[in-house]
Amino acid sequence: MAKKRGIMSEHLKEEIAKELGFYDVVEREGWGGIKARDAGNMVKRAIEMAERGVAQKNK
Repeated sequence: MAKKRGIMSEHLKEEIAKELGFYDVVEREGWGGIKARDAGNMVKRAIEMAERGVAQKNK
């Protein structure tokens, strides 16, 4: 089975994790070590960023 390619770049994931305050866990344990709530908040933040980018582009 082929491995799925992530949609978010590593850089973006790291930026969001730092912003949300759990990047230290990522450094220690990898992405598998974060809580489900943190992963959900990360996705929510990425969506907000994308929506803001689209809205600014359409102005």
